[in-house]
Amino acid sequence: MTEQNPIAFSSLVSAITQQIEQARGQVRQAVNTAMVQSYWEIGRLIVEHEQQGNSRAEYGKQQLQQLSQQLTERLGKGFDVRNLRNMRQFYQSFPKRNAVRTELSWTHYRTLLRVENAQARDWYLQEAINQSWSARALERQISTLYYERLLASQDKSLVEAEAQQNTQPLAESAKDYLRDPYILDFLNLQDKTYQESQLEQAIISNLQQFLLELGKGFAFVERQQRIRFDDEDFYIDLVFYNFKLKCFLLVDLKLGKLRHQDIGQMDTYVRLYDEQRKGSDDNPTIGLVLCSEKSEAVVKYSVLAEQKQLFAAKYLPYLPSEDELKRELERERAQAVEQLQQRELGNE
Repeated sequence: MTEQNPIAFSSLVSAITQQIEQARGQVRQAVNTAMVQSYWEIGRLIVEHEQQGNSRAEYGKQQLQQLSQQLTERLGKGFDVRNLRNMRQFYQSFPKRNAVRTELSWTHYRTLLRVENAQARDWYLQEAINQSWSARALERQISTLYYERLLASQDKSLVEAEAQQNTQPLAESAKDYLRDPYILDFLNLQDKTYQESQLEQAIISNLQQFLLELGKGFAFVERQQRIRFDDEDFYIDLVFYNFKLKCFLLVDLKLGKLRHQDIGQMDTYVRLYDEQRKGSDDNPTIGLVLCSEKSEAVVKYSVLAEQKQLFAAKYLPYLPSEDELKRELERERAQAVEQLQQRELGNE
């Protein structure tokens, strides 16, 4: 065999890497351009066709709800009323198509729409382009009133230096971009942007089966279900509906010790679910937090304060007890660990 020239081989690797990175950048830009332009056009259609040019929000509320329902049925996620309202505002804030800059993403524009001062909004837009700010960096600069402080400051260089520091850790990678929920919705891709460890995945699968086999009215709804609040997305590990209790059960698994924040997070999920998903004839949603450690498992039901009496009186007879779930969680963790170890041995 001919001895390989290490310099030539290194050059080959670099050339291929450069080619792929360039192609990925082109794909990213193409998707972004199509997305931003499409949402501007949708905003224009809503304003001009649905509202006949009338920008009053109350006029289009019912139409937006109907439009959202039909578009979701035909095209999938990404067309909830909130997003359609943002598209309408996008067109109203940037009525000239050639003023829409495709260097920025839809997430950038959603952030810019929260800036009421048109002069400030245009300034932030131009700075985001000039400084190559990620959407997170833009949001931070707006939240710290960068533009307003710059106008008021006598030492502008000091404010600019501080702003530059704020953007340093906020670079957006291609991986982050492709995991953006708005990108997934626009492309109608499977909504699984989460990353589970193998152990979490195995435990969740076993828990799902355990609850379904209880025979107390549980029906599986979805795994890693996404709920959205403002510009933040949350993912619930398991969602069930109990047709005997007529309520949803949200399950969240944590690997590690139970923290106060975990209960608070589940309370947030329950409240959001009641607001966004619960039907008018459904009972209040309940949450279940499961924390699994090597030596111990902790289980905690989460109900809003005003629902505790209902939970104790009507829900408990149909739900597994915390002690029962704790034993099951310990058993499932041990079983999952054993399965993963056997799989690793089989791959050696």
